[in-house]
Amino acid sequence: MNSASSRENPQKMAYPKTLASIMASAGGLAMFLIIASLLLISHPIGSTVSSYFYGVDRTGKVDLFVTRNRTTVSEPSQINVSGNSNESSSELFLERGAKQSMDGSKNDEPRQSMDGSKNAETVDRKSTALDVLDGTKVQRNNRTEANLANSGCDLYQGQWVYDSTGPLYASDSCPVLSQMQNCQSNGRPDKEYQNWRWKPAQCDLPRFDAKRFLELMRGKTLAFIGDSVARNQMESLLCILWQVEEPKNRGNKKMQRYYFRSTSTMIVRIWSSWLVHQTSEPFGFAPAGVDKLFLDSPDERLMEHIPTFDVVVLSSGHWFAKQSVYILNNEIVGGQLWWPDKTKEMKINNIEAFGISVETIMNAMVQHPNYTGVTILRSYSPDHYEGGAWNTGGSCTGKEKPLLDSELVENGFTNIMHEKQVTGFNKGIKNQTNKSKAILMDITKVFSYRHDGHPGPYRSTDPNKVVKRGPDGRPPPQDCLHWCMPGPVDVWNEIVLEIIKREYESRLKGPS
Repeated sequence: MNSASSRENPQKMAYPKTLASIMASAGGLAMFLIIASLLLISHPIGSTVSSYFYGVDRTGKVDLFVTRNRTTVSEPSQINVSGNSNESSSELFLERGAKQSMDGSKNDEPRQSMDGSKNAETVDRKSTALDVLDGTKVQRNNRTEANLANSGCDLYQGQWVYDSTGPLYASDSCPVLSQMQNCQSNGRPDKEYQNWRWKPAQCDLPRFDAKRFLELMRGKTLAFIGDSVARNQMESLLCILWQVEEPKNRGNKKMQRYYFRSTSTMIVRIWSSWLVHQTSEPFGFAPAGVDKLFLDSPDERLMEHIPTFDVVVLSSGHWFAKQSVYILNNEIVGGQLWWPDKTKEMKINNIEAFGISVETIMNAMVQHPNYTGVTILRSYSPDHYEGGAWNTGGSCTGKEKPLLDSELVENGFTNIMHEKQVTGFNKGIKNQTNKSKAILMDITKVFSYRHDGHPGPYRSTDPNKVVKRGPDGRPPPQDCLHWCMPGPVDVWNEIVLEIIKREYESRLKGPS
């Protein structure tokens, strides 16, 4: 019996040892978790993850010089670590990718800020999150670009901020850039107009990320439809995207089409001066040769393609200053630079006709049975002819910076055109029947400050072109309607990207 007991005892004694081993392991694991937690509190991994996925560097500090509606950002001379989380919610992301000079070479020279001071050092050019504090300093904030994308803040209230990072592309890096808008190639001597970015008051408008845009638009088509300003915006987008991928030209005379093979993304442009049905055939007492606009009928040339588009950006307005006849309910009701019977009063002028045309096209978009895309109506693009109109001596020569609030002069025609456009938009989408989305991209006020962004007299490469006023004081012919590229027009596409990003991310989330 004793020998049996002695054989059982080792087995019985093994259980307490096993239990002790488990308890020791559990204690070690608990100690590891406590130490790891303390380390994470001191050095959060979130900033590292954000930096990896979004390229956000939160360790710098920069100075920001504010001049009413213009703000100057100068690069930091040193890196400063700040862990302050009680900072302003207003942010500015400046992606600090290496600035390229016009010949494509990197420019590492210190840049001069607007107050004349030079930076002591060149910093690591990464996307940087900034906060405006006391109107003069900017510091870090822990919100990332992903948070800002869903913030839903008003993109059209803010200020123009000087950013020495420079434009998104060089004028000689884009084969599709129209020569008339290639201001640097045409001899414009100043470049500072390229370095102003739009900063919304309550959030950020990130610098355009071409790869992200193509990924968001994977397998999709974006169409610019409208006038020559629509072409201006389309070329701007193509120039930006061209920096990461050269597209295939698959267009024809009726439709420009550029295909980006990496993501099967198509960028399209369709010409439609007024966005409504137009003919030069005789109608009633209006003879052949004069454009007749059927204000209550959308342009059928574009409507047949609408179901194939995922995003549509509409542009119109400036052609309503050209000669045309207005027809409503199959009746001639007015005209621009055309009205044969001066004894009779027109029922509709060009401003009212514009408003009706916007209502018509928006109504057609939100009621098309086979369209489920996003329609972006870009609001009226302001011109800056001073001292006259485009054909009566108007000028924008010598404008090199955005206007200050104190310098802004209200343009009555631009204001009423914008008002009629917004009214037409709201009326047009009232009776929506399809599942599409309509968004007003309200850039009119924002760009009223950018009198410096137009080609002016620098419209061609002609070395003998006149760029100064003559002996009689009259300015040379110039373009103060379209936009230099690169230049302010690139911001339009940053806004388009933000709209697309918000819309697609909200669709992924589904109804709340």
